[in-house]
Amino acid sequence: MSTYAVPPQPVYAAYPPKSLALAYVLWFFLGLFGVQHFYLGKIGRGILYLLTGGILTIGWWVDLFTLPAQVRQVNAQRAVGIR
Repeated sequence: MSTYAVPPQPVYAAYPPKSLALAYVLWFFLGLFGVQHFYLGKIGRGILYLLTGGILTIGWWVDLFTLPAQVRQVNAQRAVGIR
């Protein structure tokens, strides 16, 4: 009879969800600097907004409508421990 060591299973820590209300507050007051993207963990996009003024405000307006989907996506990733 031989015993085999069971390899440890990965433990995924669920991160707390990001707030849509806070994301919109950041978008409204500091969105041209990309702060809402830094909050969501999208550092590259945040830097792009910071350097281009929210991509000449066009990206800022697009975020008005796409921010709920962005927050849902980030929260889904955080629920399984990705972000």
